[in-house]
Amino acid sequence: MRRAFLAALVAVTVGLTGLAGCGDDTSNDTNNQPAAPTSGAATGVTGTINVFAAASLTESFNKIGKDFEAANPGSKVTFNYAGSSALATQINQGAPADVFASAAPANMKTVTDAGNASGEPTTFVKNQLVIAVPKGNPKGVKTLADLTKPGVKVALCAEQVPCGAAAKTALTAANVKLTPVTLEQDVKSALSKVTLGEVDAALVYRTDAKAAAANVDGVEFAESAGAINNYPIVVLKSAPNAAGAKAFVAYVLSDKGKAVLADAGFQAP
Repeated sequence: MRRAFLAALVAVTVGLTGLAGCGDDTSNDTNNQPAAPTSGAATGVTGTINVFAAASLTESFNKIGKDFEAANPGSKVTFNYAGSSALATQINQGAPADVFASAAPANMKTVTDAGNASGEPTTFVKNQLVIAVPKGNPKGVKTLADLTKPGVKVALCAEQVPCGAAAKTALTAANVKLTPVTLEQDVKSALSKVTLGEVDAALVYRTDAKAAAANVDGVEFAESAGAINNYPIVVLKSAPNAAGAKAFVAYVLSDKGKAVLADAGFQAP
C-alpha cells in the first residue's frame, strides 16, 4: 500500500511540473509575437494628411496620393496646390499643413528659417523648362529669341515663383529681353494661357508640357539646362498628423513614388 501511494504521488508531481513547463514555453514563444511588416506593406497610418505642394506636382502627387491611400486604408491625402512662394507664406502664417513640397529651395528656406520644418528637407526630384506652344507650333518658335518676334504673345510666371525665377535665369543666359503679356502666380496658370489660346507661348516645366501633350508641344532650348529647379520636401513642425506626414514623405521617396515621378517627366536629383 505504502509503495503504491508513493508511486502515485510521484506521478502527480511530474505531471504538474510538466504543465508548468508548458505554460512557460507558451509565454516566451517568439512565434506568437506580431510579425514585422514586410517591405511595401501598409504602414497602418490613418487620418487626413494635408500636403502643400507646388502646382507642377499636381498630376504625379494625385497619383501618389491615391496609391498611398490604397496602401493605408483609413488614410486620406488632401492637397493644396499653388505657387511655392504662396504656399510658404500660408505655412508661415499658420495654415494647418502636414507636408510641404516646394519647386525650389529658396521657397523652402523661408519655411525652415521660420522654424516651421521638422528636420532637414530632402530633395526628391528636379525639373527644367521648355517653351510650351499650341499644338503644331503655329508661330514656329524654336528658341528663346523667337519669343521676341513681333506678334508673339508670351506668358511667364512671376519672378517670386520658382518657374518665374528659372525663366529669368534662362532668359538672362540667352541675353533675351522680352515683355510678357501676363505674369502668373503658378506654372499651371501660365500653361493655361497657351491651352486657352490667350498667348502664343509660355515658359513652363517639361513635366507640365508633358501632362498637357494633347494640347501643347514642348520646345526644348539649350539655356534650360542652366536653370534647373531642385524640389525639396519636408514634414512640417506643427503637422496635425505627424505620423501620416512622415509616412507620406517616405512613400514619395520610395521606389514606387520615384516611379510615378519619373513617368511624369521629373528627373532624379
